[in-house]
This record gives sequence, structure tokens and C-alpha cells, in this order.
Amino acid sequence: MKKDQLLDSIYKKHTLKKQLQAVLVIVVAFFAFPAMAQEAQVSASIDTARIKIGEQILYKINVETDSTNLVVFPEGNTFSPLEVVESLGADTTRIQNRFQLLKEYTLTQFDSGSYTIPQQRIIINEKPFLTDSIRVEVADVAVDTTKQQMYPIKPSVEIPQSFSIPAWVWWLLAILMILGVLLFFFIKRRKEKALENKLPPYEQAMKDLDDLDKSTLIENREVKEYYSRLTYAVRRYLDEKVYDRAMESTTTELISFLEMQQKSGVLHLHGKTLQNLKQILQRADLAKFAGSRPDVITAKEDRNKTRMIINDVKSSMPEPTEEELMLDEEYRQNKLSKKRKKRLILGVSGGVLVIFIALAVLISSKGLDYVIETYWGHPTKELLEGEWIRSEYGAPAVAITTPEVLVRQEMELSEDATQTYADAQMFSFGSLVSNFYTSLSTRIFTKQDQFDLKTGVDGVYKELENQGAQNIVMKQEEFSTVNGAKGVRVFGTLEMTNPVNDEVQPKKYSILNFAENGGFQQITVIYDEEDSYAEEISGRIINSVELIKLNN
Repeated sequence: MKKDQLLDSIYKKHTLKKQLQAVLVIVVAFFAFPAMAQEAQVSASIDTARIKIGEQILYKINVETDSTNLVVFPEGNTFSPLEVVESLGADTTRIQNRFQLLKEYTLTQFDSGSYTIPQQRIIINEKPFLTDSIRVEVADVAVDTTKQQMYPIKPSVEIPQSFSIPAWVWWLLAILMILGVLLFFFIKRRKEKALENKLPPYEQAMKDLDDLDKSTLIENREVKEYYSRLTYAVRRYLDEKVYDRAMESTTTELISFLEMQQKSGVLHLHGKTLQNLKQILQRADLAKFAGSRPDVITAKEDRNKTRMIINDVKSSMPEPTEEELMLDEEYRQNKLSKKRKKRLILGVSGGVLVIFIALAVLISSKGLDYVIETYWGHPTKELLEGEWIRSEYGAPAVAITTPEVLVRQEMELSEDATQTYADAQMFSFGSLVSNFYTSLSTRIFTKQDQFDLKTGVDGVYKELENQGAQNIVMKQEEFSTVNGAKGVRVFGTLEMTNPVNDEVQPKKYSILNFAENGGFQQITVIYDEEDSYAEEISGRIINSVELIKLNN
């Protein structure tokens, strides 16, 4: 009896415990259900996954959320590589205290291939929600030439070119400017040499009188020219040594100044020196302006008197002191230094001008890209024109010709992949954000089952995404190597973000996929979209691939 009571007691306790657990579950579910009900639900769908070129896809985003929440749908170029034809307004349906919003877009693509509509970002109360990415196939439009009426090709029509300055005009301007610069320096240098070879004032005056004496002006009765040269010699000497306005002063002004200098004791001239100078200057004025014609004897006497006047002025000038001589020497040295600096500046400026003109002519005739690539260098051009290397990589080996040796890289494999592959190797050159990147990887599977090449090709898109690629446009075609190995080439465009400056770089890519020798071989080439040299390098690499056959 006691045993039955004990069992009954244990049973009641166990039953009570189960009841308490059930109540606890109901209470937790009761409080959790509103929270779950408050969580927004976002989904996306399309009406078809296969279209022809130019046909439209209806893309729908369905959002179920609380009626008080603010929902922001994606707009702009977020559906690239597909184009948005029209963004329709959002339809709202009320379900109890929640709203169901349906936003529709019509999308299209005008190039055949396999495309992926990227994940779309919906903001609900400042909280982001992402939809799933969706694959779309765009097929070519088949044209039946037996039913479609054909027309002859129309002749080409010449379009008149817009006005442009011929290249020879730029060359002519450049030559004229260079000749102008050279002429400027030649004339300037000639003047400088003339100044350097200039005689001192006294020696120059004596030379002018000797040249006048040797002339035949008097014999030819050219009195006006004779007196002009005679007075020029004495006036220039006085201008440089006594009175710096002697050249432009009148006879009366010059004589008055010299008399004042003599009275003040600056000049110590003989008694008749000023009188003789006054007579010669007045006679010269009459000969030049009044047509007077002195006789030959008078003219020669005036020349001799002029020589004595200059000698008298020279002897009456006080000798320069040692301090004045030193100051004069310092002045000449400073002047000479300034001339040298000025000459250097002019020479450098002329050289820079010539280089600038040459660059302008080259740019106008050859283009800016040609000048930069020829004189400053271009990374991929140097790779293209450098010495290429043919090597074998991996096991089983893949032979390939590249501008640089591919360097072995460590492959980061998951635990499952480690168990799947008996051997995995990877070799590469460059980086994904550089001008040019290429890699070669080989994998051998532990199981000897035939590897499905389609599986490897389908994984290309995911692999590119994992490496940071965005807006991937993907196409594919069959490919055969030079030794007959069959594979699939996946190619298209993508965008990479440079981590240094956050700049988005548009790129092209080409990936060869093979399932040979019990493994999977993949050759990848990625380069800048606008780089023609890189595109040529890519073609050479792709066409050089050869899979080495294993001997049975």
C-alpha cells in the first residue's frame, strides 16, 4: 500500500512539472509573438528568368511591416547591369495593423548573356534589409533569313569634318617661336658683346677724331656731316665724364654749365678752351641748320681744337681716389654678376619655352596619351613590349606564356575543401586593383569521379564576389587550347573598389575553366577596362594556354 502511495505521489509531481513547463512555453510565446509580428518581412521576385534582347522583366519587392514604419525603396542605378525602364509607384494593402507594400520595376538588357540582378537595399525605419540576388538569362533574337526580307547595304555617306587647325600650322608656329627665341638671344648677346668691347670715353673720342680725319668729307664738301660727327665726339665725351645731359643740351646750356663748373673749381680749364668750344659748337650749328659752309682750313683747325679741348678737359678732371676706384670696381663686379644671373635666367627660360613648344606640338600632332606613354612610360605597355616567359605551373602542369613569372600563392581552403582536394596550387602576378592581374590555379580531387565543369563555371560569379567585385556582367563560350583541350571561357566586365582611395575601377575579365586530368584548372586575367595594352596582353596569355596531357 505504501508502495502504491509513493508511486502515485511521484506521478502527480511529474504531471505538475509538465503542466508548469507547458504554461511557461505559452507565456513566452505570448510575449514573443508581438515582437515577431513587429519584425518586417522583405522579399523580391521576377516574372521570368529568361528573356530576349530588349524584352522587359517585371521585378517586384514585397515589404510587410508595421503601419507606423517608414519604408524607403531603392532608386537609381542599383539594378546594374540591367537597366531600369520604369519605376512604378508602390501599392499599399492593409492587413489588420500592418501594411503590405508592393513596389514594381520594369528592367531590360540589350546584350545577350547571363546577368545577375544584385541585392537591393530597402531601408525600414533606418534599418537596412537586403533582398536575394537573382540570375537572369538574356538570349539572342534568332532571325530567319528565309522569311525576313533582306535589303542591300546602303553606300557609306561622307560626313563633313568639323573645322580643325592643320598639324602643319602648329609646326610652323613652333618653328617661328623657336626662331624668334634664338633671334632674341642672338641680338641680346651681340649688344652685350658691343658693350663689353666698348672703349673708355677718352679713347673713344680720340678714335672718332682719327676716323673723321681719315674721311674725305671735307674734300667732298660734306660740311654738315663733318661738323655733326665732330661735335658728336666732343659732346659724347663731355656727357660721359662731365655733364650727363651734354648730348641733348643746346650750345648755350652746355657752355653755361661748363662755366659754372670752372667757377666752382670742379674744372680747371685753360683760358681759351671754353671760348674755342663755344665757337666750334656755334659754327657747327650754322653748318647744320643755316647752310653755312666753312672753308677747309677752318674745318681742319676746328678738328685740331676739338682734340685739344678734350685733352684739356681730361687733364682738368681730378684723379679718382682709391676709395672711388674700389667702389667703382665693386659696382662693376655687381653689375657683371647681375648680367650673369640675368643671362642664366634667360637661358633657362628659353630652354623651358622650347621644351614647352615641343611638347605642345607633339600633343597636338600625336595626342596626349602618346606623349605620356612614350616619354613617361606606361606600366602595361612596358609589360607588353618586355621579354615574355613561358613556364609550366601546377600538377598536372599548365603551360602558359606571361610577361612576368607567376609567383606561388597560399590558397585559403575550408576544411571541406581540404578533404575534397588531393592537391591545390595557385600562382599569380599583380593585384586585383592594379592595372593588370593574372592567376593560374590547379586542383586535383581525392575522388576519381569525373568533375562536372559546369559546377566550376557556376562558382565563378561567387568567387568574383568574394574577391570584392561588384556589378558583374558575365558571358560564357566554349574554348579550345592550342593542343585541343576543351573548356569554357567566362568573360565580361566588373567593378572593383580601390581600398586606398575608395575609387571604383571598371575592369574587364576573362577566365578559362578546364576539367582535365582528373582535376579543375582555371586561368584568370583581370585588367582596366580602358587599357588597350592590357587587353592585348590578355589575348596573348589566353591564346598561349596549353594543358599538358598525362601519360597513361
